[in-house]
Amino acid sequence: MISDRMDINRVLLEMRNIKAQTQALPAQNNDRTILETGKNIAELSSQSSSFDKLLNQAVNNVNDLQKASGQMAQAYEQGQPGINITDVMIASQKASVSFQAMVQVRNKLVEAYRDVMNMPV
Repeated sequence: MISDRMDINRVLLEMRNIKAQTQALPAQNNDRTILETGKNIAELSSQSSSFDKLLNQAVNNVNDLQKASGQMAQAYEQGQPGINITDVMIASQKASVSFQAMVQVRNKLVEAYRDVMNMPV
């Protein structure tokens, strides 16, 4: 569960870094500014690939937790030895909390996308 928080915190930190870099772009329109903007956009695109990997990893991690929880619940229902109801409930809660956190991250990303799309050009 702590590693899930670290993944989500890492995603949020990456989003903040991208936001800070986009706000640092100069507002002037001369040749030097255009070159600097091009460099910054290239840096952002390389960072976005790491953001994509991080987000994909977080989604896969949530999926793995949900699968493990389901398998553990099924094993408990079948009466397999060595599986306690407490372990099943803890796994279920971990999967639930991680899914809810991922939904919140998704909602924030959608909100950020809408904000960017509504910005005047």
